[in-house]
Amino acid sequence: MSRITPLEHPVTIELDGRPIRAREGEPVAASLVAQGELLFARSPKYHRPRGPFCLSGGCSQCLMRVDGVPNVPTCRVPAREGLRLERQNAMPDARIDLLRATDFVFQQWFNHHEFLTGLPIAEAVLVKVARQLSGLGVLPERPAPSRRAARFERLGTVIVGGGPAGLAVARRLEDAGHLYHLFEREQELGGRLVWSAEDTEGPRWTPPASRARLGALVVGLFADDGSPFLAVVEGGGLTLVHFERLVLTLGAHPVLPTFPNNDLPGVMASRAVSTLVRRHGVLPGKVIACVGEPTEAKALARVVTAAGGTAIAVGAEVVRAHGLRRVEAVTTIDQGTTSKQRCEVIAVCGPAGASFELARAAGATIRWDERSHTFVVDSDELGRTGVPGLWVAGEQRGPQSSQSAAEEGTRVGGSVLEGARP
Repeated sequence: MSRITPLEHPVTIELDGRPIRAREGEPVAASLVAQGELLFARSPKYHRPRGPFCLSGGCSQCLMRVDGVPNVPTCRVPAREGLRLERQNAMPDARIDLLRATDFVFQQWFNHHEFLTGLPIAEAVLVKVARQLSGLGVLPERPAPSRRAARFERLGTVIVGGGPAGLAVARRLEDAGHLYHLFEREQELGGRLVWSAEDTEGPRWTPPASRARLGALVVGLFADDGSPFLAVVEGGGLTLVHFERLVLTLGAHPVLPTFPNNDLPGVMASRAVSTLVRRHGVLPGKVIACVGEPTEAKALARVVTAAGGTAIAVGAEVVRAHGLRRVEAVTTIDQGTTSKQRCEVIAVCGPAGASFELARAAGATIRWDERSHTFVVDSDELGRTGVPGLWVAGEQRGPQSSQSAAEEGTRVGGSVLEGARP
């Protein structure tokens, strides 16, 4: 692991009391990976090693105790001077965890729901012990800080997501002089245009500052008395945003395929690897297996190679990951040939699953797409969902390239304009 760009604006953070140099403002997950730290915690039940997978807030692989607060996704925490990080669910620590013995005692199969059941004394003792040993972290060391009272807003057209599809919708509305507001959880616009392995550049057009609200995380959608509203966390508080028209362009979550040891630290989504390299200037490993969907794997291999790494098993299918506390090797099959190769990271390439939670909360239908083997939001070619005032675009409708998402966003923007006419 190494930084491929100079460490600017350095700060010092702590990992289990050990100082680590980081770039101010970068996600601390990236700071740790840059230092070769891939073991972030242990799983709460079986104490399996855990490390970052998606780096987009869509999984629970990078949870740590941050400044005394447990279960914080470190991919969402900016580095700052003096920040304290602690690994969770380990005894005595994550690197030498005594409870990892369960992997050796129960190598074939273990159902904790049935273990020693039916034996009254043993069952009672086991339940008590399990409650002491399992769980997700320990309570915070201090009460949560007070937050400002929730604010209320009423807006017309709202776009959630500032990637290629959301920007295309916004531009179509801007060109027509239609008033809108775009909510983006990151501090910059562009999404896959900024960090993906695709041959893309950053956004060539950005909406006026008065239209784009950065650092605005939409955490829920509710409909009380027929008046739907979004719950938005921004500026240290909650804003409840009532809207007339809603366009969801939230993109998709990486999907982890099933293979032995797929939970080892070092197994990452291809999007996480490209984000580390292109956005944060961090190469997560010298030798990276770019496995899975061939087109995406080849694109990621080019990114890895350009950053000074070595890409192996490009486009192959994973049979098994090898390692004790982190990835050490991978067995793959390619055109009928099985091989085992040493590597530090296994980058999983393949279709991502639509971030459909808000659409579902709004009443849209979610269906299984046989072509991509993912769930998608059911809609027509213009992004109409059948729910009045709700449109979707981009990867909400299924896996697609950034260019396709942008083209679709333009079409959906036109449909929104049609729907807004009196």
